[in-house]
Amino acid sequence: MKADLHPTYHPVVFLDITTGKKFISRSTATSGKTETIDGVEHYIISMGVTSDSHPFFTGQNQFVDTEGRIDKYEKRFGAATRRAGKPKLKPTAAAEPKKEEAATEEA
Repeated sequence: MKADLHPTYHPVVFLDITTGKKFISRSTATSGKTETIDGVEHYIISMGVTSDSHPFFTGQNQFVDTEGRIDKYEKRFGAATRRAGKPKLKPTAAAEPKKEEAATEEA
């Protein structure tokens, strides 16, 4: 087996920026900031969203502006799609019966 094949595994603290809650774990990720917890040096990894602050886990509903997105889409692409109209579709071979099959069905 090759030596030094696997990355090093360090004790880390994942810090939720919004709530300040700390999750102690181990990871291959490192950072420039460290903190000593129970005599062990831990790297501090800052996180924007964790289970402590995510709306799915906290139960807090957040308003999502879907109407604004739809209006913006219609404003940008609505006129172009109305001008172009519907594309003309050619019938596929599967949709048309073969001449031989049509002759046998009539007989």
